[in-house]
Amino acid sequence: MATSRSDRRAPLLLVLPTMLILLLALGYPIAWQLVTSLQKYGLRQQFGQPPEWVWLENYRTLVSDPTLWAVVARSLVFCVVVAFLTVAIGGLLALLMQRVGGFARIVLQVSLLLAWAMPVVAAMTVWIWIVDWRRGLLNWLLVRVGFEGADQHNWLAEPISFFVVAGVIVVWMSVPFVALSIYAGLTQVSTEVLEAAQLDGASWWQRLRYVIAPLIAPVISIVLLLQLIWDLRVFTQIKMLQDAGGLANETNLLGTFIYQLGTGKGDFGMSSAVSVVMLLLTVALSWYYVRSLMKEEAA
Repeated sequence: MATSRSDRRAPLLLVLPTMLILLLALGYPIAWQLVTSLQKYGLRQQFGQPPEWVWLENYRTLVSDPTLWAVVARSLVFCVVVAFLTVAIGGLLALLMQRVGGFARIVLQVSLLLAWAMPVVAAMTVWIWIVDWRRGLLNWLLVRVGFEGADQHNWLAEPISFFVVAGVIVVWMSVPFVALSIYAGLTQVSTEVLEAAQLDGASWWQRLRYVIAPLIAPVISIVLLLQLIWDLRVFTQIKMLQDAGGLANETNLLGTFIYQLGTGKGDFGMSSAVSVVMLLLTVALSWYYVRSLMKEEAA
Protein backbone atom coordinates (compact mmCIF):
# COMPACT_ATOMS: atom_id res chain seq x y z
CA MET A 1 0.00 0.00 0.00
CA ALA A 2 1.40 3.41 -0.97
CA THR A 3 2.11 5.78 1.89
CA SER A 4 0.16 9.02 1.69
CA ARG A 5 1.93 12.38 1.84
CA SER A 6 0.30 13.19 5.19
CA ASP A 7 1.64 9.94 6.67
CA ARG A 8 5.16 10.84 5.54
CA ARG A 9 4.88 14.30 7.06
CA ALA A 10 3.62 13.09 10.45
CA PRO A 11 7.08 12.12 11.86
CA LEU A 12 8.52 15.46 10.71
CA LEU A 13 5.71 17.37 12.40
CA LEU A 14 6.28 15.44 15.63
CA VAL A 15 10.02 16.18 15.59
CA LEU A 16 9.61 19.83 14.56
CA PRO A 17 8.83 21.25 18.06
CA THR A 18 11.93 19.59 19.54
CA MET A 19 14.09 20.86 16.69
CA LEU A 20 12.79 24.41 17.16
CA ILE A 21 13.51 24.29 20.91
CA LEU A 22 17.05 23.04 20.25
CA LEU A 23 17.64 25.75 17.64
CA LEU A 24 16.46 28.44 20.03
CA ALA A 25 18.32 27.05 23.05
CA LEU A 26 21.59 26.31 21.25
CA GLY A 27 21.50 28.43 18.13
CA TYR A 28 20.85 31.81 19.73
CA PRO A 29 23.83 31.76 22.16
CA ILE A 30 26.16 30.59 19.38
CA ALA A 31 24.87 33.26 17.01
CA TRP A 32 25.22 35.94 19.71
CA GLN A 33 28.82 34.93 20.36
CA LEU A 34 29.64 34.93 16.64
CA VAL A 35 28.21 38.43 16.26
CA THR A 36 29.86 39.74 19.44
CA SER A 37 33.23 38.32 18.39
CA LEU A 38 33.10 40.68 15.39
CA GLN A 39 32.47 43.71 17.57
CA LYS A 40 34.24 45.87 20.10
CA TYR A 41 31.96 45.00 23.00
CA GLY A 42 33.08 46.23 26.41
CA LEU A 43 31.65 47.76 29.55
CA ARG A 44 30.27 50.80 27.73
CA GLN A 45 28.13 48.54 25.57
CA GLN A 46 26.79 46.96 28.75
CA PHE A 47 25.33 50.37 29.63
CA GLY A 48 23.67 50.98 26.28
CA GLN A 49 26.35 52.35 23.95
CA PRO A 50 26.11 50.73 20.49
CA PRO A 51 28.94 48.27 19.79
CA GLU A 52 31.54 49.11 17.19
CA TRP A 53 32.02 46.59 14.38
CA VAL A 54 35.66 45.56 14.11
CA TRP A 55 34.99 42.41 12.04
CA LEU A 56 38.01 40.09 12.22
CA GLU A 57 40.22 42.41 14.27
CA ASN A 58 39.58 40.41 17.48
CA TYR A 59 40.71 37.23 15.74
CA ARG A 60 43.82 38.94 14.33
CA THR A 61 44.71 40.11 17.80
CA LEU A 62 44.22 36.62 19.20
CA VAL A 63 46.30 34.95 16.51
CA SER A 64 49.22 37.27 17.22
CA ASP A 65 48.89 36.87 21.00
CA PRO A 66 51.25 34.16 22.36
CA THR A 67 49.15 33.97 25.52
CA LEU A 68 46.25 32.45 23.61
CA TRP A 69 48.41 29.73 22.06
CA ALA A 70 49.87 28.89 25.45
CA VAL A 71 46.36 28.57 26.89
CA VAL A 72 45.20 26.45 23.92
CA ALA A 73 48.19 24.10 24.20
CA ARG A 74 47.74 23.85 27.97
CA SER A 75 44.02 23.12 27.59
CA LEU A 76 44.54 20.44 24.93
CA VAL A 77 47.24 18.64 26.91
CA PHE A 78 45.18 18.80 30.09
CA CYS A 79 41.96 17.53 28.49
CA VAL A 80 43.65 14.69 26.57
CA VAL A 81 45.68 13.43 29.56
CA VAL A 82 42.80 13.71 32.02
CA ALA A 83 40.24 12.18 29.61
CA PHE A 84 42.37 9.11 28.87
CA LEU A 85 43.20 8.65 32.56
CA THR A 86 39.51 8.90 33.42
CA VAL A 87 38.52 6.28 30.84
CA ALA A 88 41.36 3.96 31.91
CA ILE A 89 40.52 4.15 35.62
CA GLY A 90 36.79 3.96 34.91
CA GLY A 91 37.31 0.88 32.76
CA LEU A 92 39.30 -0.83 35.51
CA LEU A 93 36.58 -0.06 38.04
CA ALA A 94 33.96 -1.43 35.63
CA LEU A 95 35.91 -4.68 35.31
CA LEU A 96 36.22 -4.81 39.09
CA MET A 97 32.45 -4.38 39.51
CA GLN A 98 31.92 -7.26 37.10
CA ARG A 99 34.17 -9.64 39.03
CA VAL A 100 33.29 -8.90 42.66
CA GLY A 101 30.32 -10.29 44.55
CA GLY A 102 26.88 -8.73 44.78
CA PHE A 103 27.33 -6.90 48.09
CA ALA A 104 30.74 -5.48 47.16
CA ARG A 105 29.35 -4.41 43.77
CA ILE A 106 26.47 -2.53 45.41
CA VAL A 107 28.83 -0.79 47.84
CA LEU A 108 31.11 0.23 44.97
CA GLN A 109 28.22 1.47 42.82
CA VAL A 110 26.70 3.48 45.67
CA SER A 111 30.10 5.02 46.44
CA LEU A 112 30.53 6.03 42.80
CA LEU A 113 27.03 7.49 42.66
CA LEU A 114 27.62 9.53 45.83
CA ALA A 115 30.87 10.93 44.45
CA TRP A 116 29.20 11.72 41.13
CA ALA A 117 26.13 13.32 42.73
CA MET A 118 28.14 15.64 44.99
CA PRO A 119 27.78 19.28 43.84
CA VAL A 120 30.95 20.62 42.27
CA VAL A 121 31.29 23.58 44.65
CA ALA A 122 30.80 21.36 47.71
CA ALA A 123 33.34 18.84 46.45
CA MET A 124 35.81 21.61 45.64
CA THR A 125 35.45 23.03 49.14
CA VAL A 126 36.56 19.67 50.54
CA TRP A 127 39.43 19.30 48.06
CA ILE A 128 40.69 22.82 48.72
CA TRP A 129 40.76 22.03 52.45
CA ILE A 130 42.72 18.84 51.70
CA VAL A 131 45.47 20.65 49.75
CA ASP A 132 45.46 23.86 51.81
CA TRP A 133 49.07 24.83 52.59
CA ARG A 134 48.32 26.09 56.11
CA ARG A 135 45.99 23.48 57.62
CA GLY A 136 45.39 20.97 54.84
CA LEU A 137 45.02 17.25 55.41
CA LEU A 138 47.53 16.32 52.68
CA ASN A 139 50.45 18.22 54.20
CA TRP A 140 49.53 16.99 57.68
CA LEU A 141 49.61 13.35 56.54
CA LEU A 142 52.89 13.78 54.63
CA VAL A 143 54.56 15.33 57.66
CA ARG A 144 53.30 12.49 59.86
CA VAL A 145 54.86 9.85 57.59
CA GLY A 146 58.23 11.62 57.51
CA PHE A 147 58.14 14.17 54.69
CA GLU A 148 59.10 17.24 56.70
CA GLY A 149 59.42 19.35 53.57
CA ALA A 150 55.65 19.12 53.06
CA ASP A 151 55.03 21.38 56.05
CA GLN A 152 53.40 24.62 54.83
CA HIS A 153 53.97 23.58 51.20
CA ASN A 154 51.63 25.32 48.75
CA TRP A 155 50.67 22.75 46.10
CA LEU A 156 48.84 25.40 44.06
CA ALA A 157 51.73 27.86 43.75
CA GLU A 158 53.56 25.92 41.00
CA PRO A 159 51.83 25.25 37.65
CA ILE A 160 52.87 21.58 37.49
CA SER A 161 51.64 20.68 40.98
CA PHE A 162 48.58 22.87 40.37
CA PHE A 163 47.57 20.84 37.33
CA VAL A 164 48.36 17.56 39.09
CA VAL A 165 45.90 18.55 41.83
CA ALA A 166 43.37 19.77 39.25
CA GLY A 167 43.74 16.58 37.23
CA VAL A 168 43.18 14.38 40.29
CA ILE A 169 40.03 16.33 41.16
CA VAL A 170 38.61 16.24 37.62
CA VAL A 171 39.34 12.52 37.28
CA TRP A 172 37.74 11.83 40.68
CA MET A 173 34.60 13.69 39.62
CA SER A 174 34.40 12.05 36.18
CA VAL A 175 35.33 8.43 36.88
CA PRO A 176 31.89 7.41 38.28
CA PHE A 177 30.09 8.26 35.01
CA VAL A 178 32.70 6.42 32.94
CA ALA A 179 32.81 3.39 35.22
CA LEU A 180 29.03 2.97 35.35
CA SER A 181 28.69 3.49 31.58
CA ILE A 182 31.36 0.90 30.75
CA TYR A 183 29.93 -1.50 33.33
CA ALA A 184 26.53 -1.18 31.62
CA GLY A 185 28.24 -2.11 28.37
CA LEU A 186 29.95 -5.10 30.00
CA THR A 187 26.62 -6.44 31.21
CA GLN A 188 25.50 -6.69 27.57
CA VAL A 189 28.39 -8.93 26.54
CA SER A 190 27.04 -12.40 25.90
CA THR A 191 28.20 -15.01 28.41
CA GLU A 192 27.94 -17.67 25.69
CA VAL A 193 30.58 -15.86 23.62
CA LEU A 194 32.92 -15.61 26.61
CA GLU A 195 32.40 -19.27 27.50
CA ALA A 196 33.13 -20.29 23.91
CA ALA A 197 36.35 -18.28 23.94
CA GLN A 198 37.34 -19.84 27.26
CA LEU A 199 36.68 -23.34 25.92
CA ASP A 200 38.92 -22.51 22.96
CA GLY A 201 41.76 -21.84 25.42
CA ALA A 202 41.66 -18.03 25.55
CA SER A 203 43.06 -16.57 28.75
CA TRP A 204 41.33 -13.79 30.69
CA TRP A 205 43.56 -11.18 29.05
CA GLN A 206 42.88 -12.62 25.58
CA ARG A 207 39.13 -12.63 26.21
CA LEU A 208 39.34 -9.03 27.38
CA ARG A 209 41.43 -7.89 24.41
CA TYR A 210 39.88 -9.83 21.55
CA VAL A 211 36.27 -10.37 22.69
CA ILE A 212 35.16 -7.87 25.33
CA ALA A 213 37.03 -4.77 24.14
CA PRO A 214 35.70 -4.88 20.54
CA LEU A 215 32.14 -5.44 21.76
CA ILE A 216 32.16 -2.47 24.15
CA ALA A 217 34.27 -0.24 21.87
CA PRO A 218 31.25 1.97 20.95
CA VAL A 219 30.60 2.69 24.64
CA ILE A 220 34.27 3.50 25.27
CA SER A 221 34.31 5.79 22.22
CA ILE A 222 31.27 7.70 23.43
CA VAL A 223 32.51 8.22 27.00
CA LEU A 224 35.98 9.18 25.73
CA LEU A 225 34.48 11.75 23.36
CA LEU A 226 32.30 13.19 26.13
CA GLN A 227 35.27 13.36 28.49
CA LEU A 228 37.40 15.17 25.91
CA ILE A 229 34.64 17.75 25.41
CA TRP A 230 33.92 18.17 29.14
CA ASP A 231 37.60 18.38 30.10
CA LEU A 232 38.26 20.96 27.38
CA ARG A 233 35.48 23.11 28.87
CA VAL A 234 36.46 22.61 32.52
CA PHE A 235 36.04 25.83 34.48
CA THR A 236 34.78 25.55 38.06
CA GLN A 237 37.58 23.35 39.36
CA ILE A 238 40.32 25.49 37.82
CA LYS A 239 38.76 28.79 38.90
CA MET A 240 38.25 27.72 42.52
CA LEU A 241 41.80 26.36 42.74
CA GLN A 242 43.12 29.65 41.35
CA ASP A 243 41.13 31.56 43.97
CA ALA A 244 42.56 29.25 46.64
CA GLY A 245 46.16 30.16 45.83
CA GLY A 246 46.97 29.39 42.20
CA LEU A 247 48.56 31.86 39.80
CA ALA A 248 45.85 32.62 37.28
CA ASN A 249 48.08 33.82 34.44
CA GLU A 250 50.16 30.63 34.56
CA THR A 251 47.31 28.18 35.10
CA ASN A 252 44.56 29.50 32.84
CA LEU A 253 42.71 27.05 30.65
CA LEU A 254 40.29 28.15 27.95
CA GLY A 255 37.33 28.39 30.32
CA THR A 256 39.09 30.59 32.87
CA PHE A 257 40.80 32.58 30.11
CA ILE A 258 37.40 33.45 28.61
CA TYR A 259 36.12 34.39 32.07
CA GLN A 260 39.17 36.56 32.70
CA LEU A 261 38.73 38.42 29.41
CA GLY A 262 34.97 38.89 29.75
CA THR A 263 34.09 39.29 33.41
CA GLY A 264 37.55 40.32 34.59
CA LYS A 265 38.61 42.82 31.91
CA GLY A 266 35.20 43.61 30.45
CA ASP A 267 36.32 42.74 26.90
CA PHE A 268 33.33 40.67 25.83
CA GLY A 269 34.20 40.91 22.13
CA MET A 270 37.57 39.26 22.67
CA SER A 271 36.14 36.68 25.09
CA SER A 272 33.49 35.79 22.49
CA ALA A 273 36.24 35.31 19.91
CA VAL A 274 38.04 32.90 22.27
CA SER A 275 34.70 31.12 22.82
CA VAL A 276 34.41 30.62 19.05
CA VAL A 277 37.95 29.21 19.03
CA MET A 278 36.93 26.82 21.80
CA LEU A 279 33.86 25.77 19.82
CA LEU A 280 36.04 25.04 16.77
CA LEU A 281 38.42 22.97 18.92
CA THR A 282 35.48 21.03 20.32
CA VAL A 283 34.18 20.31 16.81
CA ALA A 284 37.67 19.28 15.70
CA LEU A 285 38.03 16.87 18.63
CA SER A 286 34.63 15.29 18.01
CA TRP A 287 34.71 15.33 14.20
CA TYR A 288 36.34 11.91 13.83
CA TYR A 289 33.71 10.22 15.98
CA VAL A 290 30.82 12.08 14.33
CA ARG A 291 32.14 11.11 10.90
CA SER A 292 32.37 7.47 12.02
CA LEU A 293 28.74 7.60 13.17
CA MET A 294 27.67 9.05 9.82
CA LYS A 295 29.50 6.27 7.97
CA GLU A 296 27.85 3.61 10.13
CA GLU A 297 24.44 5.22 9.58
CA ALA A 298 24.98 5.29 5.83
CA ALA A 299 26.08 1.64 5.83
